[in-house]
Amino acid sequence: MRILLLTHAFNSLTQRLGAELQKRGHEISIEFDIADSVTEEAVTLFKPELIVAPYLRRAIPDSIWQRHVCLIVHPGIVGDRGPSALDWALQEGAAEWGVTVLQAEAEMDAGPVWATATFPLRAAKKSSIYRNEVTQAAVTAVLAAVDKFAAGEQPMPLAGWPDARGRLRPLMKQADRAIDWQRDDTATVLRKINAADGFPGVADSLFGMPCHLFDAWPEASLIGEQDITGGAVIARRETALLRRTRDGAVWIGHARREGGFKLPVTLAFAKQSAEVPEVPLAGWWRVDRATWQDIAWEETNGVGFLHFEFYNGAMSTTQCRRLREALAWAKTRPVKLIVLQGGADFWSNGIHLNVIEHGESPADESWANINAMNDLALEVVNTDGQLTVAVLSGNAGAGGCFLARAADLVWARDGVMLNPHYKNMGNLYGSEYWTYLLPRRVGEQGARDIMKNRRPLTARGAVDIGLTDACLAGDPAAFRIDVARRAAELAATADLAQQLAAKREQRARDEAAKPLAAYREEELTQMRRNFYGFDPSYHVARHHFVRKSLASWTPRHLARHRDLGWTVPE
Repeated sequence: MRILLLTHAFNSLTQRLGAELQKRGHEISIEFDIADSVTEEAVTLFKPELIVAPYLRRAIPDSIWQRHVCLIVHPGIVGDRGPSALDWALQEGAAEWGVTVLQAEAEMDAGPVWATATFPLRAAKKSSIYRNEVTQAAVTAVLAAVDKFAAGEQPMPLAGWPDARGRLRPLMKQADRAIDWQRDDTATVLRKINAADGFPGVADSLFGMPCHLFDAWPEASLIGEQDITGGAVIARRETALLRRTRDGAVWIGHARREGGFKLPVTLAFAKQSAEVPEVPLAGWWRVDRATWQDIAWEETNGVGFLHFEFYNGAMSTTQCRRLREALAWAKTRPVKLIVLQGGADFWSNGIHLNVIEHGESPADESWANINAMNDLALEVVNTDGQLTVAVLSGNAGAGGCFLARAADLVWARDGVMLNPHYKNMGNLYGSEYWTYLLPRRVGEQGARDIMKNRRPLTARGAVDIGLTDACLAGDPAAFRIDVARRAAELAATADLAQQLAAKREQRARDEAAKPLAAYREEELTQMRRNFYGFDPSYHVARHHFVRKSLASWTPRHLARHRDLGWTVPE
């Protein structure tokens, strides 16, 4: 069928749904929900047989849903209605949640039900739940709904659904999210910040100045401690601040100051944070889940796991340098295999655009950041004493994809989305040695196609074209088990020494043919133009990205119906 995806933005859920529907033979085009007239025009041009709305912030116009079947993806259980479905579920500690696919009607979220899928609700950030459980449930439910529609079946009226446990809930306001630092315990504070993570954050204050809080983590060592002044900032570590609760403390990782944009909290409040006592970890190389740490190391059975959990996958200049130092240290350890574990939700999305935007000279900070990313990628490529595996349990984009490809092997969890291209950020050329790393895996033409098409890849699709080496279990727990088993087997293989020797010989041949320094200089020549040249496209695109500006048009590579060569179906 011809299916139009109508969405507020091309987020991870929309990307995944589009890819899954295309894989099943459907013809997909995408339109951003900018205005009623724009949506009407898209429908006229594409003549869809079905419209699917994965992510909207307003109602579909009457002129559309009255003439076309429109499937709304609602992140709530059957009967749940309202714009803050997931927020309420997380803040109130629901044990189970789900996704419902409804048909659009005049009343919001009240149309007949086509399909639903449920899942246990983790105590985690809303953004994490959305990217994982909600996305997977949405794929399951939408595919079921599309199959039913294609078969000529009809949806069930909401009133007739046998287990409609949800109810109408209002928009969650900041008054509902407010933290009482004197009375709220750690668990309550975490639920409130988790329920607002991503957007809109919790309105609060730090150092007497208004801000919104994001990205919280409990500090176990202070749980139950008495005589605490709630709300006091008592320590800092790298990019996070430790703040008292009624019965303990939480780490706050990010904040948005009034009139600004989201930043690591120690950068958003740089002057004030500098006066807070620093509490570095006694041994950062040990995983300590009782506290907050963004880089950690563990080793077992000849395998070393290097974890790096950077918020939203963005890697600043400082974070890249710290991770490179950690990797250099890891290479001195008595391990045969280094697993670059990354974070749970993102492996890496490359340079940190928010930190760059905050810099006194965004061009200079861009230059420093890309060079730090390159230094890190070079450290991975030049690992000659161990095999390296990049393990993608979360999404990866732009330079993060090529940083992963710098490893000998790349294993991705089924359900992960990869965006191995740069041009969406104002025609950015990209670096991280991609001109060396990509063609040797997919060929020169394949590399050109990836960069030109700017399409997301599923984990399975990346294996199919040779970009990655394996697509493993989609369930996160099963994925971790699979990774540990495969890594242990690889470290114990009898011909490991021969594999390492072959790796060194291949690297020497490649270096003799064309040095890595030459690839880097060629890439950076283009990047220098992006950062310092006459064309401001990158700076404009970054500005709008960081400030979450509303889209004014749908990119042509997504809106196929707007291509000049598009033929109106008969």
